[in-house]
Amino acid sequence: MRVLGIDPGLTRCGIGVVDGRPGRPPDLVGVDVIRTPTELDTARRLRRLEEELDGWLAEHRPDTVAVERVFAQHNVQTVMGTAQAAGVAMLVAARRGIPVATHTPSEVKAAITGSGRADKAQVTAMVTRILRLAAPPRPADAADALALAICQVWRGGTSARYESAGDSAAEAARRQRSALARARAQAGTGRSGASPTVPPVNVRPRRVS
Repeated sequence: MRVLGIDPGLTRCGIGVVDGRPGRPPDLVGVDVIRTPTELDTARRLRRLEEELDGWLAEHRPDTVAVERVFAQHNVQTVMGTAQAAGVAMLVAARRGIPVATHTPSEVKAAITGSGRADKAQVTAMVTRILRLAAPPRPADAADALALAICQVWRGGTSARYESAGDSAAEAARRQRSALARARAQAGTGRSGASPTVPPVNVRPRRVS
């Protein structure tokens, strides 16, 4: 399964692609951060974001797109831009017929670290370990996008598999938790088999001119 994770934002939009399957640590395919010029009006910035995201979909052809679910924040202006960027991401995926999944930050944290209250540093550290990277993805938007993609591989993949097998909701949830625990344990102990050589990941946000 190939998943493209999107941490939506109008100023910075994190994007990350991983290949994997439930119960096993996934592999990094690509990661980046898109910036749009603040001097442009909102409509043009969203158009630039749409073009960049569509290019990633065309290049990597993911099976699913995972987008962070927008939640209320104190800064209304910030949450508006985030919601607009999330809408563009879902539209671009839908236009290509790619399924879209959304996850709250707490769902992603729980899938990656085992705790829905983990901080950004803990999430970044686990993403680095799970993907067997030589260095943490920077900036945080890049790590968050990869965390979303990993969450979808582990949570979305296990849910679909167990539902297709006819498990009850409770049994599917139990099996899903067991699969997540195994995957985190394998990532922490290096029992996932031979790991590919991955160069240090230090993303420089790309400004879309």
